[in-house]
Amino acid sequence: MKDLFFRENVLEILDYLEEGLHIIDKNGIIVYYNKFAQGIDGIEREKVIGRHLLEVYPSLTEETSTLLTVIRTGESMHKKEQTFLNYKGEKITTINTSIPITSKGKILGALEISKDITTVRQMSEKIVDLQNKLYNNKKEKNTIDRAKESAQFTLLDIVGENKEMIRLKSLALKAAESDASVLISGDTGTGKELFVHSIHNASSRRYKPFITQNCAALPGNLLEGILFGTIKGGFTGAEDRPGLFELAHGGTLFLDEINSMPLELQSKLLRVLQDGTIRRVGATNTIKVNVRIIAATNISPEEAVEKRQIRRDLYYRLNVVSFEIPPLKDRKDDIPVLTSYFINKFNEKLGKKVKGISKGVLNIFNNYEWDGNVRELEHLIEGIMSISDGEIIDIEDLPYKFRQHKKNHELHESSLSEILEETERNLIKEALKQTDHNITKTAELLKIPRQTLQYRLSKLGL
Repeated sequence: MKDLFFRENVLEILDYLEEGLHIIDKNGIIVYYNKFAQGIDGIEREKVIGRHLLEVYPSLTEETSTLLTVIRTGESMHKKEQTFLNYKGEKITTINTSIPITSKGKILGALEISKDITTVRQMSEKIVDLQNKLYNNKKEKNTIDRAKESAQFTLLDIVGENKEMIRLKSLALKAAESDASVLISGDTGTGKELFVHSIHNASSRRYKPFITQNCAALPGNLLEGILFGTIKGGFTGAEDRPGLFELAHGGTLFLDEINSMPLELQSKLLRVLQDGTIRRVGATNTIKVNVRIIAATNISPEEAVEKRQIRRDLYYRLNVVSFEIPPLKDRKDDIPVLTSYFINKFNEKLGKKVKGISKGVLNIFNNYEWDGNVRELEHLIEGIMSISDGEIIDIEDLPYKFRQHKKNHELHESSLSEILEETERNLIKEALKQTDHNITKTAELLKIPRQTLQYRLSKLGL
């Protein structure tokens, strides 16, 4: 009774997983199939249980099915991409983790957890196709116009008079003169992408493709195909499709959050940096590419290497020229300049006539931590100007958390002054006691002028 209760309840819970779950026996017969898998494949569960896997998925084979491969080899497969056609003729792509079920050394079956990435793959491939058209349809646009559509920013768009920011802009100009790899680090919202665009636009590659890819946005298997391309038959459902390296030929490829790229994929990126060749997924031949790599991380590269998020050898290859963009809290002398820039920007965009911010607001800005950095300041100014009609942005226009931050800061300052005052009072009292309230001797003991002591006695009410 206890085993029955446990089994039935566990199976019910498995239906609420947000991944597909398949279990087959050693003969390939499906013995379990949860509701999420039913949604992925578009097949009713009752029509699946008890049937052979290849009967239900005729587009798969003994070799391409991850479940049957596990039964045959007895070895687990982790995060393996699989594409198949369901009964409706729809192409489905999943990331599968498949493990053999064994007892006393014998394989009894296999279990597989599948994550549906069909939509992600479709969107990614559409983006690649659009980029392909953008850079190869010479009949519609000339090279300069197409280049302008991609890399939008120049060094003039990097606002700031901070000494470090000026140094970095100068470094960006020097970096643009070479084809060396660049590694940029900095917190989210500091402006890493502005520097990437600016380096490309100041380089000899400015009229060539500028392609960007966020490495954290896609699963590793899918990212490999997007970067290096695929060939028909390379895996189930694969088509001849160029990757971003081929599309970026002659130009720049920006790999954002590269510390999110799987380590095994980083080794393939290292080969591109070393010999300038790529191999499409499933292909045996290599393709020569001329691409400049600019990579970015949202943590320090050294920390990423230490945490094994970036291969050490790849780090040395990428870190030929390095930029570390300071957070806004470390360049607060730029806050007035940035604020003025954003006010002018949104005056034009929103049709407003805001002249500036009050001293009180500037004081709050200077004491705020700015976890979202420059992007947070920009969004704040835009939000205020969208709903305010005043000529000066005042404290009352700020969101609640900024006004609350002001109160907390004032409370902290008040508390600190009270503590200092009480400490001073106690020191003077102790000195007066030791000198039997002799003002001259007390001043000498405290090493302050007699007039200063008399003033402080009056001020403290002693």
